[in-house]
Amino acid sequence: MKSYFRILMIFAALGFLLAALRAQDTPQGAFNEGAGAVNIVAIAQKDWVVAGKVLTLQGDPISNARVSVRPINVGAEFRSLDTNFQGEFRTDYFINSELVTELNVEVIVTKKGYRRADVLADIRNSDTAAWVFPVTLRDVAEDPALLSQAELISNLAPRMKNLGASDGLSAAGAKDYARGVEEFLDRKRPERALPSFLKVTTRRDASCAECLVMQGLAELEAGDWDGANRDVVEATRKVLADRTHGRPEPLLVYGVMESWRHEPKRAAGFLFEALKFAPQDSLALQELGRSQLLMENWGSASDYLARATAAGAGPEVRLMRVQALLGASDFDGANQEMTRYLDGRDVKTMPLPVRQLWARVAEKKKIEASYVKAKTPVNQPIDYLHHAVPELKDIVPATDQAPLNDVLSAVGKNVEAYFRNFPNTVSVEEIHQEKLSHKGKVGGTMDQKFHYLCLGPTEETGQGFTEYRANLSGEGGQPQGLKEGFMLTSGFASASLVFHPDYQAESTFRYLGRQKIDGRDTFVLAFAQRPEKSRLNGVFKMGETSMPTFSQGLAWVDSESYEILRLRTDLLKPLPEVRLEKETTEIDFGENHFKSIAQGFWLPREVTVRVDWNGKALRNKHEYSDFKLFNVGATQKVGKPKEVGQTSSADTPAQTPN
Repeated sequence: MKSYFRILMIFAALGFLLAALRAQDTPQGAFNEGAGAVNIVAIAQKDWVVAGKVLTLQGDPISNARVSVRPINVGAEFRSLDTNFQGEFRTDYFINSELVTELNVEVIVTKKGYRRADVLADIRNSDTAAWVFPVTLRDVAEDPALLSQAELISNLAPRMKNLGASDGLSAAGAKDYARGVEEFLDRKRPERALPSFLKVTTRRDASCAECLVMQGLAELEAGDWDGANRDVVEATRKVLADRTHGRPEPLLVYGVMESWRHEPKRAAGFLFEALKFAPQDSLALQELGRSQLLMENWGSASDYLARATAAGAGPEVRLMRVQALLGASDFDGANQEMTRYLDGRDVKTMPLPVRQLWARVAEKKKIEASYVKAKTPVNQPIDYLHHAVPELKDIVPATDQAPLNDVLSAVGKNVEAYFRNFPNTVSVEEIHQEKLSHKGKVGGTMDQKFHYLCLGPTEETGQGFTEYRANLSGEGGQPQGLKEGFMLTSGFASASLVFHPDYQAESTFRYLGRQKIDGRDTFVLAFAQRPEKSRLNGVFKMGETSMPTFSQGLAWVDSESYEILRLRTDLLKPLPEVRLEKETTEIDFGENHFKSIAQGFWLPREVTVRVDWNGKALRNKHEYSDFKLFNVGATQKVGKPKEVGQTSSADTPAQTPN
């Protein structure tokens, strides 16, 4: 992408006072052979500074980016340099300013993982201070949740292909504009279109806002974010300053560019203004709906996306509306919209994102049938204080709920930090599986031991962890026992997510009182998930049948550190679909420190899971020890991890708690 900067630079003359020069102390080359003959060429040399700063879309500096500088209008050398840790670069050219009044350079910036930036800078002879110009690098991979650059250009550029006098073009300007359009849209050479567009926007018809927008789209395609941003901002200002002959395109492009910056609220403001010029513009409605979706304003998102579809937007808008309806807990509506999108096509033939969304709809329909529309009450949490729970036998009951909000806030901050800072770890996991009689007598056991790898959250996994297991010889493996009638359980490192600030609104909480745990004073909280709102759930799988599970439970929170010391969860309601009657999980946490990290991490030390399933009682006990940071060295010891696959027989459950 090429950006045309008018850069005012300072030129440090190598000058000196002629009266002070003497033949005996004059540097070699400052005079000709004749005594006292001044070398005018040497004196006229000026320092032309090419300086910039490379940034991300969010304004963060990018270090170690490769910068290539090529003078265009003079015979100076090509140079290659790298940005420093602040993203800055600078190089100086000493050129005769008597012969050259403007230095034109092409600056190309590259770095792995980013799109190439291509900037044309015009540096003029001036006495003012040097200007450091910005160069923005964008990620190579576009966010699939946003409108792509190709879609933006293909939707908007044809609208502005044929501009005329009513758009502010003179006869000469119209010819230049047509040449630019031909290069940009017909010949697919946006960089060659820019000189023609610049003649229009800087010389002939500066009032033409749509011309600036088309120029900005060409700059985007050529690789110049900064030039495009300046032109679109200027076009937006022109439209807002004089709404008489305004069009939506400048505001629409600006709104989309703000969404690329991950600023949906700002994007929504410009998109809303675009609709004032064209209330039925399908792209403006679509992108306004997308902005509301990103802000989780589910109702508004659904409304705008429905209007976009009615105005002629493409079928992909229906998929966005499915997400909005799911967010609004309108599972019937989401199912109907998904059906309209498929239009008789087999979902198995659809791309992966479509299949994943369809699976979400199917799961939510299960939740609605089992929890929301169930005849048995599910929104009445267990009264743990009067439910004869042994763990609460010496609790001092609370007299009011005043401390609840402060405790939840403090716990939430700790849980948020835990998931944000968690390092990849490896530990030893010992699993003891039992079959129990109705009286609790052990009827059969199985013991297994693994290296347990817990990998911290990534963009793909969200805020949850990824688990791997390897046997003690270092080969990838997974727990066994399904065929023998035991159950498999996993997923305990993420159990505290229900207290994360992002998810607290999806559960109800109650402060029960205070209690001593292993000599520590704790606050005791009860909680119950709300299935109609919750984005968190476990999974109980029986053969090929699976059901989402939701929990209620107790948390013991240290009264000084606000760390969760113990967690107990119970099934929110029985699930006859998979013959699950009860499920109780008890987790004891212990603090772990690593030499290279100052922060301590509270990780599960001991976990016990008991289920009453299909007339049987099963119990698993997990013990974790010898925690270490997981790095390349650890990888070599335990073998390359392989993702665990859950394969269960028709008669045995596999349980993944919240």
